[in-house]
Amino acid sequence: MAKLKSHSGAKKRVRKTGGGRIALKRASRNHLLMQKNKRQKRMSRTLVVSPTEHRSIQGLLPYL
Repeated sequence: MAKLKSHSGAKKRVRKTGGGRIALKRASRNHLLMQKNKRQKRMSRTLVVSPTEHRSIQGLLPYL
């Protein structure tokens, strides 16, 4: 059976935590931060995805 290909865009944006969950960084934290409000600045924290999204990301990254 042929190997499955990993999604290149997802490979660059997603990582696996020590507990086996999937974490990613949110958008809007690269530049022009002075004019962004507190809520947008709080988005710098990493996000652990929900179980529903976990299944879809597993489809993109079969060897993660």
